Amino acid sequence: MEIAHEKMIAAAHGDRSENAEYKAAKTNMYENYRRMGYLIKMIRTAEIIDDVIVNTSGANVGDKLLIKFVGTDDIEEIELVTTLQVDIANGKFSIESPIGRVLFGMSIGAIVEVESPDENYKIELVNITKV
Repeated sequence: MEIAHEKMIAAAHGDRSENAEYKAAKTNMYENYRRMGYLIKMIRTAEIIDDVIVNTSGANVGDKLLIKFVGTDDIEEIELVTTLQVDIANGKFSIESPIGRVLFGMSIGAIVEVESPDENYKIELVNITKV
């Protein structure tokens, strides 16, 4: 409402083709509509995870997982997070990502195959740190 009011006031200043206040208000309004569209989409596609189906002994959202790439000595620590918290550079993988999907609910010692665009690979869940 406030953004529309700002746009109306800026439009009253005269010629809109050379009115910087009007252009800024218009840009602000479009950005606000874009953000509202994004939030509406997030709400419509959100899924509620029932506490009953969450396996408390397996890997869950918020847990830090120590994984070993089968066939190598490479070990990494990753964290399972929600879609909004993804930060792959810092080891935060969504439970909807290929690696998160196969690890979610798994117990220590599980060996799972991750489907990757390049090639599939296997990982072993070495440890789970509950946060």
